[in-house]
Amino acid sequence: MSFFWAFVVGGAICVLGQLMMDVGKLTPAHTMSTLVVLGAIADGCNLYEPLIAFAGAGATVPITSFGNALVHGALEELHKEGYIGIITGIFKVTSAGISAAIIFAFLAALFVKPKG
Repeated sequence: MSFFWAFVVGGAICVLGQLMMDVGKLTPAHTMSTLVVLGAIADGCNLYEPLIAFAGAGATVPITSFGNALVHGALEELHKEGYIGIITGIFKVTSAGISAAIIFAFLAALFVKPKG
């Protein structure tokens, strides 16, 4: 059943993004930013962790999880280190994902010739 709920929840997040682009006429950049902010707000309201516990990868793979990671790391370090933890917590939690995105984008730029 966990695969089913991961599929349903992840699919619902993707459908939301697609509707934002098709119906709301938002650009992909605006849609992505909005989904990141929604994930951050959901974590700030303590709604995203129960969603992760329920749907697993259906909630951790979509871009909303990046917003969740930003706020979750900042709040966690805020409680441990004080106000400086807000900044350090963001970097501690998201550095691996950001580094991987930069490295893979660089490798793709080396080996793939753009059409334009």
